[in-house]
Amino acid sequence: QVQVVESGGGLVQTGGSLRLSCAASGPIFTFNAMAWHRQAPGKERELVARIYSTGNTNYADSVKGRFTISRDKNTVYLEMNSLKPEDTAVYYCAARTAWGANYWGQGTQVTVSA
Repeated sequence: QVQVVESGGGLVQTGGSLRLSCAASGPIFTFNAMAWHRQAPGKERELVARIYSTGNTNYADSVKGRFTISRDKNTVYLEMNSLKPEDTAVYYCAARTAWGANYWGQGTQVTVSA
């Protein structure tokens, strides 16, 4: 059974930094891609950043230059700098297998105060 567990959320002031971590475990050797998504109240879930097993990455325009995604095997990190109130959301980690199956974590709250 695959498990995806996030950690590292919290409350931070505008301009501050947070680092999120996500560990995927289970009977899968490696995940083709791992990603961070977020969902703010009243909004749809959106992709924040994704990193592939090749090391390639992509980012939402709204976080480019401020967030950095990195990966160590089946653990993925999201370094978030220069945080803004509009970054406030529940952040979800997703691990995707080579055959397209997605496994999601339970989410971690990030709140940026003005």
